[in-house]
Amino acid sequence: MATNRSQRLRKKLCVDEFQELGFELNLDFKEDLADKAIDAFLDAFLKEAMEANGLGYVGGDDFGLVCLQKRGSVSEEQRAAVEAWLKGRTELTGVEVSPLLDVWYPEKPINPVA
Repeated sequence: MATNRSQRLRKKLCVDEFQELGFELNLDFKEDLADKAIDAFLDAFLKEAMEANGLGYVGGDDFGLVCLQKRGSVSEEQRAAVEAWLKGRTELTGVEVSPLLDVWYPEKPINPVA
């Protein structure tokens, strides 16, 4: 595909200056945790960590992608806030939070800030 694209097309494709960043999560729950406790954790996670920071979550109960609820990119501060919230939870034995990545084209590098 041509790399000389109009601004309108770059915005539509979420590339170049319109790149959108997010991050991946891997969660390890305690072995003996009941299904009700996992459901309560996920409800709290969505309300306290996601909605409170203007973020959206796509995935399952142990793996997913976090991105902004609207168009745009997750900030490093938002990523750190979610990581801190998760690490403070007793339901989890392990948490992996990826660095920021391009949510539309994960294999592409992050554009440098101008």
